Amino acid sequence: MASEIKTSRGTRRALLGAGLAAFCGVVSRADESDQSALEARIDAAVRLGLKWLASEQQASGAWTTKDYGESTATTSLAMMALMAGGHVPGEGPYGRLLSRGLAWLLSQQQENGLLVGRESGHGPMYSHGIATLMLAEICGMSEGAQADQCRQSLQKAVRLIVDAQNHRKPPEHDGGWRYQPTSSDSDLSVSAWQLLALRAARDIGCDVPAENIDRAVAYLKRLHVKHDGGFGYMVGHGSSITRAGTGIAALEICGEHRTRETLAAAGLILSRPLVRSEHYFYYGAYYCTIGMYKVGGAEWRQSRQVLYQTILDLQNPEGFWTPEDGTERQAGRVYATSLAVLALAIEYGYLPIYQR
Repeated sequence: MASEIKTSRGTRRALLGAGLAAFCGVVSRADESDQSALEARIDAAVRLGLKWLASEQQASGAWTTKDYGESTATTSLAMMALMAGGHVPGEGPYGRLLSRGLAWLLSQQQENGLLVGRESGHGPMYSHGIATLMLAEICGMSEGAQADQCRQSLQKAVRLIVDAQNHRKPPEHDGGWRYQPTSSDSDLSVSAWQLLALRAARDIGCDVPAENIDRAVAYLKRLHVKHDGGFGYMVGHGSSITRAGTGIAALEICGEHRTRETLAAAGLILSRPLVRSEHYFYYGAYYCTIGMYKVGGAEWRQSRQVLYQTILDLQNPEGFWTPEDGTERQAGRVYATSLAVLALAIEYGYLPIYQR
């Protein structure tokens, strides 16, 4: 009798094990199918978004905002979106557009290195940081005389960022940037763009003192909000999901990988996923996706599908994304579409600054 019970239990265990293995195999295949479907949807959305962006380039080579006209920031975001999709200047279906966009951008640089045209809005340093980041990413893709001009322009742009950071500020603002090169205060949003630009420029051999990167990292850490893990707009300010993503991305890109601050902010994003009603939604979608991707691990696995699907669900059948928030609405569809494509294309790995 005992041997019969033992055999019966062994049989049940074997059958249960086989059943679980079969079930896990079904789940695994289902997961793979879901992932394949998501990736196919991302690829289609990126292609459609880039096609729409290409159609929006002006005769001058620039792209425009809704309310401010031709913009170095919007042009740079559109160009980075094209590059994130695997396109380079002078080659392929969008090569000519990128070359024309770069020529226009270089023509807008002022004597002091500032990369702004006639646009107004958030202030020159905001546009300058985005444009400098794009220049750092495209320099290695350009050839001939344009490559030389690109490198010279980048060096001047980087010098202005470093000089602006070195402008005397109170201790709580030291290491950061604000809207003007001579601002005496700092904020997270402007500082993040400058820091990404400096890091990208340094990665391709530009002269960026390590001290300036270190001071910027220290400034960002002072913005960390300990009680919920996010980041404030300024020292002492409260956090938001958008700013949590901004802080993570900027710190991770500077080598602060899975630190106390970045993991705490990742936890905040997991607990309160980004939604369409979030203030500066597209800015948040860009930074949260980049930030969580750079953190990696379980945090990225848990947030990846939600972030992607949230962005995908908002694409217009014609290929663009439409911002609804006040300031983002003024920036317009090119701005929103560029940020959406940059977020969706993060795993393509074509832009060095976003690589792990």
